[in-house]
Amino acid sequence: MLMSYPKDIFSRMFGEAGKTDHSLLYPKEEEANVQEMDDALLSNIFSVMLSRRSQRKFENRQVEDSKVEIVLAAADTAPTAGGFQGFEIYYIKRTDIKLKLVEAANKQPYVNAPVVLVFCMNHDRIKMNFPQNILRKFSLQDATLAAAYAQLAAHALGLSSIWIGMIDEEKIMATLNTKYVPSSILCLGYPQKILQPKPKRSLMSLIHEIE
Repeated sequence: MLMSYPKDIFSRMFGEAGKTDHSLLYPKEEEANVQEMDDALLSNIFSVMLSRRSQRKFENRQVEDSKVEIVLAAADTAPTAGGFQGFEIYYIKRTDIKLKLVEAANKQPYVNAPVVLVFCMNHDRIKMNFPQNILRKFSLQDATLAAAYAQLAAHALGLSSIWIGMIDEEKIMATLNTKYVPSSILCLGYPQKILQPKPKRSLMSLIHEIE
């Protein structure tokens, strides 16, 4: 059974048939693999979460634009403080910039991945009457949730990912020529091999009930 794309997520990217809207995020001619996208949209979220595993070795293979678009759209659906979306995403395509990000991420070579997304905080977007330190905390949470949603969407699409948190914020800001402070880098690509999920903590030791 085919499922139509949710209009609140995908209409900005793909629009309606026969119409051209230059305000779309990706007004491209490339046709997406509709069946593959439908399969991803119908994925059981628990299966996605339970089978996801960080991957540092990617195939030397380009990720389809349509899949990147779905990942970005997933980030756009993440819950944010007041709905103000206090974050920005930098989609890095240039190899020289990726190599600079490698240096800014403690020389972790897998930052030079097929798809590199830098999630940054933008507390100026959050129009709420709270102190600046609270707004900055909100924007950190917004950027983190957006990256997590993108990571799960990538796995549902058959991609693997590695979350990079050891970063030199000032070096990244200088590399991207941005005033926004980065929270994380998400690297995506097709895995060289499928890794099995690692064992997690027992819920008995993880959960603390207060009655």
